[in-house]
Amino acid sequence: MAEGYEKRGVGKKEAERRAWATVNKDDGGGLMPGGSGRRKTTTRPAARKGGKLGGQASASRPAAARSAAARKAARTRKRRAS
Repeated sequence: MAEGYEKRGVGKKEAERRAWATVNKDDGGGLMPGGSGRRKTTTRPAARKGGKLGGQASASRPAAARSAAARKAARTRKRRAS
């Protein structure tokens, strides 16, 4: 996880700190070496943060292209159902 921060230009020590903070927020530190080791299940909120960005790519496409894709999907669902 720290490597991702380093790729974005964050210093090594700061990247390590952020990685630990993210893991602690998600899992209570249980999934990193030296963590609590409880291995409790988690919803991983930090990992799901990108969900709020969803739909931007679709919204930037023309309405005709979205409509054509929807028709194609409906045909595929109908074909696979029978």
